[in-house]
Amino acid sequence: MSEAQAEIEQGWQRTHPLAMVAGAIAALKNAIFPIIAVMFGSQAMDRGSGFLFLIVLAIIGINLLAAWLGWLRLRYRVGADDIRVEKGLVSRSARSVPYERIQDVSLEQKPIPRLLGLTEVRFETGAGGKDELRLAYVTLEEGERLREVVRDLRDEAQGLELAEKKQREEQGELLFHMGPERLLKFGMFEFSLVAIAVIGGAAQQFDFLLPFDLWDPEGWEERLAGPGDWLAGLGWASRIVGAIIAFIALVGIGFVTGIARTFLRDWDFRLDRTLKGFRRRRGLLTKTDVVMPVHRVQATVVDTGILRRIFGWHGLSFISLAQDAKSANHSVAPFAQMDEIAPILEVAKFDLPAADTKWHRASADYYLVRALFGAVPFTIGGMVALVFAPSVWIGFGLIGVAGFIALRAHYLWRYERHAVDARQIMSRRGWLSPKLKLADRVKLHSVEISQGPLAKWCGYADLKFGLAGGTLSFGGLPLAEAQEMRAAVLSSIASVDFSRLPR
Repeated sequence: MSEAQAEIEQGWQRTHPLAMVAGAIAALKNAIFPIIAVMFGSQAMDRGSGFLFLIVLAIIGINLLAAWLGWLRLRYRVGADDIRVEKGLVSRSARSVPYERIQDVSLEQKPIPRLLGLTEVRFETGAGGKDELRLAYVTLEEGERLREVVRDLRDEAQGLELAEKKQREEQGELLFHMGPERLLKFGMFEFSLVAIAVIGGAAQQFDFLLPFDLWDPEGWEERLAGPGDWLAGLGWASRIVGAIIAFIALVGIGFVTGIARTFLRDWDFRLDRTLKGFRRRRGLLTKTDVVMPVHRVQATVVDTGILRRIFGWHGLSFISLAQDAKSANHSVAPFAQMDEIAPILEVAKFDLPAADTKWHRASADYYLVRALFGAVPFTIGGMVALVFAPSVWIGFGLIGVAGFIALRAHYLWRYERHAVDARQIMSRRGWLSPKLKLADRVKLHSVEISQGPLAKWCGYADLKFGLAGGTLSFGGLPLAEAQEMRAAVLSSIASVDFSRLPR
């Protein structure tokens, strides 16, 4: 009996053979700089193109050999109690993750694996990405089968056949979708100058390949002397025209970059309600397919921007019990109207604040202390600068900063609010670009009250609630109110038997 046949009988499986091709292509990006270094090395250039071709071919061959050896020594097994992955050629490693630790299973298709019909399976353990188990790459069908099997085993389902039947019969209910027209609108609000930074960085790194000095202004003036002679003759007007042209080009690049990024990231964005929970699919080149059980939604975030708010556009994100600390929240409706967000929140068992919600502010002393500690040093510095500095504008500038700090503290006291109802804790931050966070009282991890010496003297405290994706904090609450909120949350947590909740 061969080794491969023995592995199959023991339940061991290998990733798809094309995974080695995808791995080799992905590894080539690490060889780009060595290849460039070889191509422009003095000795290699002297020996001709044939020698360069052999060196490049050798580098590619080494990558293919490494990918093949890596694929040969990678295997996985779905057992009765855990999923196990073994890999490594010289240094062998084996990881086993019990099903009760697996929070969610997601699929991701990057451009090259997607072209080959492959996907990467990620088993999230809720350990901030450090303990996440990945399996790259298997066919899309095998990835979906693994996802359903692992979830059914985790939830103590009846077996593989039932999981496959559910996968075939599951239709889902569409909750939110973004087509090309919506994506175009979204992209126009995602103004970005990343392309400028990338081009500038590439030009700085590879300027030695150009036959002229890219950063020499006098050289550019000489090159444009002929074509731009008519513009130079306009004098000061030429500078104004040039500045306008540069500004229009910059804005155009920003809009194009924002639209391109939005289309690449959120193409065919679709959020469905399935038997397993919320299923989100998106992506043009890299396609992701993530399912989040409803009972694992710990908190929700509704945010917007200064311009988006004017047109009524908001974004909805989930903070889940399996939140990866490295990434942002799970975006489920990144560009939607409030009447589209409300039904999603209802499915997630959250409610938008009612019209009669009783909002509370932090202590005024808290913001006063912050304003004094921030503004007083600038005020003193400004007064000293008015007397000793060579220009009075330095002093006025420092005093202006102090005034801005004081106005900001007043603004925060006026617009930062919080509220508590029977099921939720609500936090509202910001005015021009407000952010609303709703947290389930039962699903909070921890409650902490902290006071410094000055806070004790003034009678306020900071209240922090632990979330999987960070913290929900309220600074400067009156001590009695902070204690009351802590008691309310702890009573909600104590009233639930967590051993009977879905895992």
